[in-house]
Amino acid sequence: MISDSEALEHWHEASLRVRYAETDKMGVVYHANYLVWFEVGRTEYCRARGFSYRDMEESENAFLVVAESYCRYKAPAYYDDVLIVRTHITELRRRSLRFGYEIIRDSDGAVIAEGETGHVVTDGNGRVRSMPAGFAELLLAPPIDAEPEGEPVPEIGPE
Repeated sequence: MISDSEALEHWHEASLRVRYAETDKMGVVYHANYLVWFEVGRTEYCRARGFSYRDMEESENAFLVVAESYCRYKAPAYYDDVLIVRTHITELRRRSLRFGYEIIRDSDGAVIAEGETGHVVTDGNGRVRSMPAGFAELLLAPPIDAEPEGEPVPEIGPE
């Protein structure tokens, strides 16, 4: 098991806005949507590290199958709330991994939900296999800078 505690502390944040279709008659987000938002979080976590699920599937015949999921609902979310989905790796083994999540309302910082998903690495036929070479390192790496650093803007002072 890879257990570099510093690498496991790399959180990724993705922002989303609650759509009307994600709420019930009372205007509260329907509980199943949180699992969809966890998927958004882990997909963006991977993209921030330079790869996508599709890369693993197409180039390595490797799939991250959800084997278990857990969500603790702490406060309601409502239509039009802006939410931050925070995602990180909590455990990475040769044939499995776990992601941890926090969903936070942007306007007041309230923790809306916490959760975790456990994944098994399989091939296209559903047989358990090892994580493809290089992907474990990417998962534990800090995010790739999306914007290259440019020249500093000179300060303009009074003359």
